[in-house]
Amino acid sequence: MEYNKIIAVTGLPGLYELLSSKSDGAIVRSLDDKSTRFVSSRIHNFSHLESIEIYTVRENVNLVDILKAMESSAEKLPDEKDSVALKTYFTKVYPDLDFSRVYSSDLKKMIKWFSVLKTNDIEIKLSEVDAAEEAAEEPEVAEKAPAKVKKEKAAAPVKEKKAAAKKEAAPADEKPKAKKEKTAEG
Repeated sequence: MEYNKIIAVTGLPGLYELLSSKSDGAIVRSLDDKSTRFVSSRIHNFSHLESIEIYTVRENVNLVDILKAMESSAEKLPDEKDSVALKTYFTKVYPDLDFSRVYSSDLKKMIKWFSVLKTNDIEIKLSEVDAAEEAAEEPEVAEKAPAKVKKEKAAAPVKEKKAAAKKEAAPADEKPKAKKEKTAEG
């Protein structure tokens, strides 16, 4: 199982492995009890763990950074029900968290998710393909955009010439249309 296939589903507890996606939902497998089920996208929203960011005092960080800090920490995981213990734990593990925007319910989720990932032996890392694709796409977009503009500028005079030629040719090709006469009855 790979970290990039792990999702959270709104309204459902725990984490799920995305097996297959369809236009109206997804087939997922629970990491807790290994049950497979269809989840409708009309009722639920899906969030890839890779795309989740956490508020910090500086810039937002990816959830992976927090989970790796938890993994490398020597601190014992706190009880999920004690919000004061959760806050002190995350203050020690990742002190840059913005606790005014990261609520205790979010801290509880991170503890639960970390436990589930560890019990299922999932390596916590971002997929390298995404970073390589993003780096490759940015220069291409910058190079292709000016070329498109040049083509449009070159095509504009040609279109104007064609339009002018059609206007000149139109009166010779068209026949005069007969006018309808109005009758006293109509």
